[in-house]
Amino acid sequence: MSSLPFAADNPAAPQGAAGVATPAFSPLYQQIKGLILQSLQQGEWKPGEAIPSEMELAARFRVSQGTVRKAIDELAAENLVMRRQGKGTFVATHAEQHVQYRFLKLLPDTGDARVEGPAQRRVIDCRRVRANADVARALALRSGDAVMQARRILSFAGVPTILEDIWLPGQAFKGLTAEQLANYQGPTYAMFELDFGVRMVRAEEKIRAVLPDDEQAQLLQITPVTPLLSVERIAYTYNDVPMELRRGLYRTDTHHYRNELS
Repeated sequence: MSSLPFAADNPAAPQGAAGVATPAFSPLYQQIKGLILQSLQQGEWKPGEAIPSEMELAARFRVSQGTVRKAIDELAAENLVMRRQGKGTFVATHAEQHVQYRFLKLLPDTGDARVEGPAQRRVIDCRRVRANADVARALALRSGDAVMQARRILSFAGVPTILEDIWLPGQAFKGLTAEQLANYQGPTYAMFELDFGVRMVRAEEKIRAVLPDDEQAQLLQITPVTPLLSVERIAYTYNDVPMELRRGLYRTDTHHYRNELS
């Protein structure tokens, strides 16, 4: 049975005047949230699976149901779990329709992304390489560590629209092939969950306007003076562990980058 993570059990916890560890002052529900996150990270409950009920978790952690409910409320607000009326609480998955577009910000100028349908994927390259300093820094690796590197083009209605370069930690994604990237019918992040047990839970992006080089222009079938959006994304799994570096060049003559702020 899991115990609560008080600072007295943590050798790095602050020490009192007499050298005795003082309790951590994080709210109890935050400690429960941390324990649930730990179980998610360790794969105790897989994406799409139900987690134990609030009553069961309350008994497991020896706290009230109200404390468990508050912890789960925060996890649901962060899109880590999904409540389903009358059915329980489930681990969120990118395979769900409403989650598939959580990280997809490029939308058609007319219509809806769901109406437009999935992108047609052409994988140019997928191979195991050594991480350079830039990639290693983004993925919290050491220079020279193994990473999977892929390049692909995403087309809509036959028009090349996005050129992506992707780097993934080699250990977690060992065995990834170009065929997997090209042939999986659902979202790529759903494939990462299903085939590699890695769930991306949040992402950070940097966006700037750029011009393509000659090779990029050729792959996107545009002129070298066509303005593009450069989007660099680092995607994280549980506990802020970086698991993907993705650099995309986006055409915006028929699509636009949309973000909702709240």
